[in-house]
Amino acid sequence: MQKEEETRWKPDQSLPGRSQAPAKAKGCRWGCCCFPSSLPAALLPAHGSTSPCSEEPGCSIRAQCPSQRCCLPLREPGSGGSGWDQASTAKGIAEHKQKYKEHVIQGFLRYKEVNSCPGENLSIRSHYTTLTIARKPRSKHEAVDITRGCADTSNGPANVTVTTQTLFNPDEDGHMPQVVVLVGAPGMGKTMTVRKVMVEWVEGTIYTQFDYIFCIDCKDIALPKEASVADLVSKCCPHRRVPVGKILEDQKKILFILDGFEALGFALVQPEDELSSDPRAVKPLETTLMSLMKKTLLPDSSLLITTRPTALQSLGQCLEGESYMEIVGFSGAMREEYFHRYFGNDHKADVAFGFARANEILYSLCVIPIMSWTVCTILKQELHQERNLMECSKATTWMGVCYLSWLVKRRGRDNPQGLQRFLLKLCSLAADGIWKHKVLFEEKEIKDCALDQPDLLPLFLHEKIPRKGVDHGNIYSFTHLHLQEFFAAMFYVLEDDGEMVGGSGAITQDINVLLESYSESREDLNLTVRFLFGLVSQESIEYMDNIIGCRTSPRAKEDLLKWLQGRHKGICQPGQGMKVSQLDTFHFLFEMNEKSFTQRALGGVTDMDLQDMKLSLYDQMALSFCIRQWPGLCSVTLRGCSFHQQHPGEEVAASGPRLQWCRLPESCCAALAALLARHRSLARLELGDTALGDGGVRLLCQGLRQPGCCLRVLRLRYSRLTSACCKDLAAALSTSPCLEELDLSFSEGLRDAGVQLLCEGLQHHCCRLQTLRLGSCRLTGACCRALAVGTPHLICLDLSDNELGADGILQLCRQLRHPACPLRALGLSTAGLPEDVLQELAALRALKPGLKVGYLLEQDTPQTGAMARLPFHRGVLPGRRVPPSLRRGPLL
Repeated sequence: MQKEEETRWKPDQSLPGRSQAPAKAKGCRWGCCCFPSSLPAALLPAHGSTSPCSEEPGCSIRAQCPSQRCCLPLREPGSGGSGWDQASTAKGIAEHKQKYKEHVIQGFLRYKEVNSCPGENLSIRSHYTTLTIARKPRSKHEAVDITRGCADTSNGPANVTVTTQTLFNPDEDGHMPQVVVLVGAPGMGKTMTVRKVMVEWVEGTIYTQFDYIFCIDCKDIALPKEASVADLVSKCCPHRRVPVGKILEDQKKILFILDGFEALGFALVQPEDELSSDPRAVKPLETTLMSLMKKTLLPDSSLLITTRPTALQSLGQCLEGESYMEIVGFSGAMREEYFHRYFGNDHKADVAFGFARANEILYSLCVIPIMSWTVCTILKQELHQERNLMECSKATTWMGVCYLSWLVKRRGRDNPQGLQRFLLKLCSLAADGIWKHKVLFEEKEIKDCALDQPDLLPLFLHEKIPRKGVDHGNIYSFTHLHLQEFFAAMFYVLEDDGEMVGGSGAITQDINVLLESYSESREDLNLTVRFLFGLVSQESIEYMDNIIGCRTSPRAKEDLLKWLQGRHKGICQPGQGMKVSQLDTFHFLFEMNEKSFTQRALGGVTDMDLQDMKLSLYDQMALSFCIRQWPGLCSVTLRGCSFHQQHPGEEVAASGPRLQWCRLPESCCAALAALLARHRSLARLELGDTALGDGGVRLLCQGLRQPGCCLRVLRLRYSRLTSACCKDLAAALSTSPCLEELDLSFSEGLRDAGVQLLCEGLQHHCCRLQTLRLGSCRLTGACCRALAVGTPHLICLDLSDNELGADGILQLCRQLRHPACPLRALGLSTAGLPEDVLQELAALRALKPGLKVGYLLEQDTPQTGAMARLPFHRGVLPGRRVPPSLRRGPLL
């Protein structure tokens, strides 16, 4: 080992193959170590000038100096020559270091995005969002698993989260890493992280232990085939007179960054005797880089290598003592921060992030930084055109298509036919994995599918080094499970050119097999089927063909239409119209987002019936889209459902006219009112367990008064109404020619004053109301006179669970005796009534045999809403003792 150390170059030694400067080269500030005049120009330092040294005329080697940039000093400062001492050297080094940092800021602070306008550069300071980086305390032979965009914690020690500031911090064992490998899939943010490191180093906030950080872009096509480390350093420094020798003297204060290592394509298998220990020795680039990594060259310097997982195996063969870090994407908080940094406008960022957060699948994919960028870019265009994101046609599939476009633009060669064949084979692999619940693929499977194409495979699949002792080769996976499902869906819609994967076994490119399996038992295929609908939209078909170069089968859309139509008929009950009772139907139609297709798919279907569901904002957007394209819709029931809002007070798109126990806020009523006026086929609106309040009812009444409103039934149970809303309801009753039933049960704030206002509307000659339900509204006998004279058209009046008293009930009975009174049902709580009142009711029953008198309050109860929160049982109001008079009696 000692002998090996002695063979390594030291700054005060002569270099082989170069002439040593005369001992008294007067006036040459750096004591130039110049190349011999016969040295080929190709081996001169990068960007070097062939002019002689421009120091004082007395320099005796002026004619031989090949560059004004100057080379390695062969003598310690002050060992000879006037004008060169320790102070001037230190000053020169400091000046160069400052100029270099200015150059780093100029090159790394600002960057241009793919879709940016000419001259539009973004700052890394304001746009970089912290990534989650995991350090694994593992052997380099263990598999790196970032299949889902997050580190795998299923086996072995838990991951340790690090940041860009702590990459070179000691690990839990106190080991200070000298070589760090930063692993990440395409689009995970490796290069952006390098930019951040370079800028923050200049600003003095990180890695102050390094005097110099040199970044070598391995993707740079201008990299020389042969170079020395000194050449690479000079290439990083654009200024003249680079003091390379002084820079390399203190190796511990140098960090080399190799960004995008996989782009080099080196096998990195070099004989030990060919490795270099001389920073001036010009060698093939792979030899020089391997010498750096194997530490035969500048052994005390540090290395940061960024790479895709595909290069890990070759890296593992030439590194010792390295630490592996994995970029696993954005955490939830960082996703939101990214949106804010991207938009630079809090309101737009909130709207866009709310849209993404509401879509569980899209939000999950945003863990991948490039997917977050894709989503933000698309939503920015929508917001720029002042479109309502609640009606945004860019669903989850479209984001996946744009991500695919970004990937294929980074392939090594332009071969559309080859890309189509590769994608079909890749998609076949994805589909085979989805059928078999498989996310990891062995190297043999990749080769059998002819996917081992170095310019395409790394874009789509992670390569994982197997654990030590495992002999099945490397393991591959898709970047994210949802992306595997996306590519699996593509398998069923891409046109087959006859080169299908031979080893895929029973898998067939028959879309009907997939749909039947999903309908029967494979609910886990839901997202794959959803992607199917999005991929066959006209917009996706044209984009895939024109931009990506992939042809889509025209038969797929018709197959999907037939499947949906058959699905509706399968759940149709005898004597009833067809109905939709599965939420996924709306997801599928929303993904395609084509009005004509939706109308064809829902043609002949009259009812929607969804029960006991928690409806996310994405669900609501899908429902809203479908209802607007559903001309034959007559009845919608969302029973036992709850509506989720991303931000309190944010308007929710109208998503259905029967929303019982759905806890709707007042803010949604404007959209519902517009829906009533626009959708003439809607006949029933039921809002139960809501926070509508009087203001919400006022907005609804505006819709009821519109000429296009044909609503027949309005039910507002448990809606926290007071008498203040009754004036608006009375106005709606007097102008609505279609409304036949109004249910305000369990609105304890109505009281007698509210009923008297309602009766004013009931007396209007345009009122057509036939059923009025006021059960459990804390009414007394004071309202009975108004009800007796103000309900000329009513067939059913429900006053159950109200303390009307004997006088009030007798007053109603007198009105009912009138031969012209059409009432056929009167809801009363008869238990505990005085004998004379019961006799009067019995006489009335004998006079009108068709009249039913008794407890009519309907038996339905909230599934997950009001009954879970309000402390009452049927017929009992909160905070109210149950009097005997409110007990149910027999139906008279």
